[in-house]
Amino acid sequence: MTLSWQRVLSGVFIAAALTACSKDKEVSSKPPIRPVKLFTVASGDGSAIRKFPGRIEASQQAELGFRVSGTVEELAVKEGDQVTEGQVLARLDATDFRITVEDRQATFDNANRNFARAKDLVAEGAISKLDYDRMEANFKTSRAALSAAKQNLAYTQLRAPFTGQIARRHIDNFEEIQAKQEIFSLQNTNDLDVIIDLPESVIRNLRSDDGDVEPKKQGVPMYAEFEGKVDAKFPLKIKEIATRADRDTQTFQVRMTMSAPANFIVLPGMTANVTVDFSQFSNNAAVFLVPSSSVISDQDLNAQLWVLDLDSMTVKSREITIGRMTGTMIEVKSGLTGNEEIVSVGAAYLAEDMRVSRMIQSEQALPRSDDPS
Repeated sequence: MTLSWQRVLSGVFIAAALTACSKDKEVSSKPPIRPVKLFTVASGDGSAIRKFPGRIEASQQAELGFRVSGTVEELAVKEGDQVTEGQVLARLDATDFRITVEDRQATFDNANRNFARAKDLVAEGAISKLDYDRMEANFKTSRAALSAAKQNLAYTQLRAPFTGQIARRHIDNFEEIQAKQEIFSLQNTNDLDVIIDLPESVIRNLRSDDGDVEPKKQGVPMYAEFEGKVDAKFPLKIKEIATRADRDTQTFQVRMTMSAPANFIVLPGMTANVTVDFSQFSNNAAVFLVPSSSVISDQDLNAQLWVLDLDSMTVKSREITIGRMTGTMIEVKSGLTGNEEIVSVGAAYLAEDMRVSRMIQSEQALPRSDDPS
């Protein structure tokens, strides 16, 4: 092979290698497609229909304890047991209390006899009025002491103040307990309370011009739903509305009541989704609730979020006006029209017109407190 042919072949190999490298660079420079977690904004037409996370509490609950100190002799019920009003739940060792009653009884009997004799003697002038008054005082003091001793003996039995269910047992049998120490947690779960936190703007719509909530609150349609029971809706009735905002969240607590479901169990501590229809009271512009993790700020510290363009599967930034926080959600007063899909987690890592893909539902993890927003 001549030298000229060697040079030609070397040039071909070098050109091929350069072409391959340029293709590799072209492939590697192609922007990645980032998977994102999306959130669908509520419809603008239904903005007066709001959804809030709710927590369940028993409508009637009490922490029960003995009114005297002593040693637990018997725990008559277990956690989860249904009890009736007046039923004995636990007993203390009553030996010392019975002895005290006997001592107070003897003292009272003596004082009672002395006072009875004093009535006749003072009438005959055999004793002074001062001695009579002293015997009368001893009689009344011993009578009160006897009543207190009998009452303490009765307090050695812990009885249910209302019909309900034992939620917690805080001690074991034969323990030495102090007066007013918590022994049982008793709850009435026939009726349940559902608690939600409402922002100032919503509470304002519930108030009349004179500040009275009562005439309006009972006319607000609302119902509760539970996870896994999509076809079951339980009407709610407002029970209480706080008139002072929580100092941390600046929201007002609203307590509603409902009857316990008959076909599945709902216990205190569980959660519910509460839907409230404010359409008959709200005259304001639409206000949307979005996850607080979806809101970021631009270089001028203006609030914005990333909106998905369905045609190109890219994200576009949109400036918004935000309001108050409601739990993990934040109000958006302007910038949204409803039904948009926005990025709810990882918004800080996106750029204008970046291509994204929908994160598979099974891969979506709940955001942690230390996740970047």
